[in-house]
Amino acid sequence: MYQNVLDFWFDELKPAQWWQKSKMLDEEIARRFGRYPHRNAILGRESTPEEQEFLKQLRAGF
Repeated sequence: MYQNVLDFWFDELKPAQWWQKSKMLDEEIARRFGRYPHRNAILGRESTPEEQEFLKQLRAGF
């Protein structure tokens, strides 16, 4: 599973596109949750059930 993600990022996208894709993902997360759920624990915030489910997904790991 991880290999498929790496293949996509390194074979399908050019280096300049990595940053654009990362920025798009950040903006999507901020719009969806109004904050970055991966920061909840370090900031002492409770995660909502939707955020917890999101954080279980592969791409949610930072």
